[in-house]
Amino acid sequence: MRAMLLIALSCLSLAALTSASVAQSAYDYPWCALRGGRGGGQSCYFTSYHQCMESLRGIGGTCIRNPGYRGSWRSERRRRDY
Repeated sequence: MRAMLLIALSCLSLAALTSASVAQSAYDYPWCALRGGRGGGQSCYFTSYHQCMESLRGIGGTCIRNPGYRGSWRSERRRRDY
Protein backbone atom coordinates (compact mmCIF):
# COMPACT_ATOMS: atom_id res chain seq x y z
CA MET A 1 0.00 0.00 0.00
CA ARG A 2 2.84 2.40 0.89
CA ALA A 3 4.62 1.59 -2.35
CA MET A 4 1.53 2.47 -4.39
CA LEU A 5 1.07 5.71 -2.46
CA LEU A 6 4.73 6.60 -3.00
CA ILE A 7 4.45 5.91 -6.74
CA ALA A 8 1.27 7.99 -7.00
CA LEU A 9 2.87 10.91 -5.17
CA SER A 10 5.95 10.67 -7.36
CA CYS A 11 3.83 10.81 -10.51
CA LEU A 12 1.84 13.77 -9.23
CA SER A 13 4.95 15.71 -8.28
CA LEU A 14 6.54 14.99 -11.65
CA ALA A 15 3.40 16.19 -13.43
CA ALA A 16 3.39 19.37 -11.33
CA LEU A 17 7.03 20.13 -12.15
CA THR A 18 6.68 19.81 -15.90
CA SER A 19 5.20 22.77 -17.70
CA ALA A 20 3.11 22.72 -20.81
CA SER A 21 4.98 23.90 -23.87
CA VAL A 22 3.81 25.04 -27.24
CA ALA A 23 5.57 23.49 -30.20
CA GLN A 24 6.61 25.78 -33.00
CA SER A 25 5.66 24.69 -36.46
CA ALA A 26 7.09 25.66 -39.81
CA TYR A 27 3.94 27.72 -40.41
CA ASP A 28 4.95 30.12 -37.62
CA TYR A 29 7.93 31.56 -39.53
CA PRO A 30 7.82 33.83 -42.58
CA TRP A 31 10.95 32.63 -44.44
CA CYS A 32 12.01 29.28 -45.90
CA ALA A 33 15.47 28.15 -46.97
CA LEU A 34 15.70 26.05 -50.12
CA ARG A 35 19.04 24.30 -50.08
CA GLY A 36 20.99 23.80 -53.27
CA GLY A 37 22.59 20.60 -54.40
CA ARG A 38 21.28 17.14 -55.15
CA GLY A 39 19.48 16.51 -51.87
CA GLY A 40 17.68 19.81 -51.88
CA GLY A 41 15.66 20.32 -48.78
CA GLN A 42 13.49 23.01 -47.35
CA SER A 43 13.29 24.42 -43.85
CA CYS A 44 10.90 27.18 -42.86
CA TYR A 45 12.26 28.26 -39.48
CA PHE A 46 13.57 31.77 -40.14
CA THR A 47 12.25 35.07 -38.83
CA SER A 48 14.00 37.26 -41.39
CA TYR A 49 15.41 37.07 -44.88
CA HIS A 50 18.85 37.95 -43.55
CA GLN A 51 18.76 35.10 -41.02
CA CYS A 52 17.73 32.69 -43.77
CA MET A 53 20.54 33.81 -46.11
CA GLU A 54 23.13 33.55 -43.33
CA SER A 55 22.14 29.93 -42.73
CA LEU A 56 22.75 29.14 -46.40
CA ARG A 57 26.15 30.83 -46.56
CA GLY A 58 28.70 28.38 -47.88
CA ILE A 59 26.24 25.64 -48.80
CA GLY A 60 24.19 27.43 -51.43
CA GLY A 61 20.51 27.83 -51.90
CA THR A 62 17.90 30.54 -51.84
CA CYS A 63 15.31 31.98 -49.47
CA ILE A 64 11.63 32.34 -50.25
CA ARG A 65 8.62 33.60 -48.37
CA ASN A 66 6.85 30.78 -46.57
CA PRO A 67 3.71 29.96 -48.59
CA GLY A 68 2.03 28.55 -45.48
CA TYR A 69 2.87 31.44 -43.15
CA ARG A 70 -0.10 32.23 -40.92
CA GLY A 71 1.14 35.55 -39.54
CA SER A 72 0.81 39.04 -40.92
CA TRP A 73 3.38 40.27 -43.42
CA ARG A 74 2.55 43.85 -42.46
CA SER A 75 3.75 43.30 -38.90
CA GLU A 76 7.21 42.34 -40.14
CA ARG A 77 9.58 45.27 -39.69
CA ARG A 78 11.63 46.24 -42.67
CA ARG A 79 15.24 46.85 -41.76
CA ARG A 80 18.61 46.51 -43.33
CA ASP A 81 21.29 44.41 -41.69
CA TYR A 82 24.78 45.47 -42.61
